[in-house]
Amino acid sequence: MGAAFRAFDVVSRAAAYTLGGLVLVVAAAAAVTSLGASDIAGWAENVFGVTFLGLMGGLIFTAVFCWVKAIQSPADRVWPVAGLQVSNAIVTLALTYTLLGISLGVGGLAEQELTPETVREVVRGLTEKFSLAFLTTVVGLPTSAVLRILFVVTEARNQQRGAVVGTFCKGETR
Repeated sequence: MGAAFRAFDVVSRAAAYTLGGLVLVVAAAAAVTSLGASDIAGWAENVFGVTFLGLMGGLIFTAVFCWVKAIQSPADRVWPVAGLQVSNAIVTLALTYTLLGISLGVGGLAEQELTPETVREVVRGLTEKFSLAFLTTVVGLPTSAVLRILFVVTEARNQQRGAVVGTFCKGETR
């Protein structure tokens, strides 16, 4: 029964940190843009799509879960390494959606006839796809960087406290 409570503790902490981070991001966006939270959510869904947001949210939650486990079990080296791998997966997801957006834009451009009358609509469709492409990178790379910082700083703190044998980056032992 104790294992179930510990697992629930980790999941609830990870959910709280993830949702708290989301609230801070939405609050910052609301302060900068003077839009409401529902407007920001609608914009994000329109620009990124439900699939990207779901995958990104799942990866962020998984990384935060690994971070919580790394804090709670400082001698267990699996969690920081897993968290860094999940952070790398966020970069991969962002770059994949960047290439997808560019491909959709170019593919849509190739299928349309370009005349002086249609150029406005063609360019509008192209910019929508490129917006997806570049915004996924703009969101994914900094998110991954912040998560990596959490893992590296947490690991350094654990090493300083003597909880971990060896160094995180080189794999050396003391």
